Amino acid sequence: MMDPDYELFARAVEAGSLSAAGRMLMISPAMMSKRIARLEARLGVRLVHRTTRRLALTEEGAILHRDIVAILDAIAQAEDRVTNRLRSAIGPLRVSAPTSFGRLHVAPHVGDFLAAYPAIELELNLTDAYVDLLAEQIDVAIRITSDIPASLDAQLLAANRRILCASPAYVAEHGAPDRIEDLARHRLLAADGQLPWRLVNGRGRKLVDGRSHVRTNSSEIVRELALSGVGIALRSLWDIGPQLAEGQLVRLLHGWEGPGDLGVHAVYPRAAFRPPVVDAFVGFLRDRFESAPWNAAGSRERP
Repeated sequence: MMDPDYELFARAVEAGSLSAAGRMLMISPAMMSKRIARLEARLGVRLVHRTTRRLALTEEGAILHRDIVAILDAIAQAEDRVTNRLRSAIGPLRVSAPTSFGRLHVAPHVGDFLAAYPAIELELNLTDAYVDLLAEQIDVAIRITSDIPASLDAQLLAANRRILCASPAYVAEHGAPDRIEDLARHRLLAADGQLPWRLVNGRGRKLVDGRSHVRTNSSEIVRELALSGVGIALRSLWDIGPQLAEGQLVRLLHGWEGPGDLGVHAVYPRAAFRPPVVDAFVGFLRDRFESAPWNAAGSRERP
């Protein structure tokens, strides 16, 4: 049986502070601190740096938290299989997803999902805005992010690798950059708010700033501009995989790509009981995305 202090530690990390976690678990902040200190003493390592307002994980604490989350996820999935919770999925389900991702990777699976769960009444809304799930009565939202609010639970569905690319026509006319510094003399393409680019290459880090050659508020327009030879874009593999495979786009500066902190998540309001319709939908997408060629990571759920 898992030591209850492990789950308490995980809850404290997700809540962001001892007082917030204490309110959730109905435990005083003093007792929360005492139990975490007891866990640290038993393990012989410091897990968190405590301040009056928040918790900051040590390197050892981050490793332990990641492993505990994986264990709790495995336990939850085992319980679901035993109790057959997904078989009782029935009723309305409101889903929100980003416009492009929803069109390319959610909508094509809706038919199979409804065939598997005919008693679910699905409503799918596509928007690039971060909707307020409670205010809009959204059961689950697909978000491409690294920042999950403490009020939400989340499950990682897929990786979100981003690479630099351009059309063969652009490369033929302007040449391909040989070094990351060469991007300063090229036409960059990005939607509003997407520059500067943070790029990594192993342990190397580079911030690429500049102005988009064409100003737009649409990531889909950026993809179309790149395809038509207007400039260089930083695009997700889920967005341009077929175009890369067909040679309509070519990868530039191999080794450099966006950092791996972003992921495709399913998020839903934090609650003691998660509706079976949410589990059904999230589990269905997780299984579909697992074998997708653009996905290079498995899934993990936050407690």
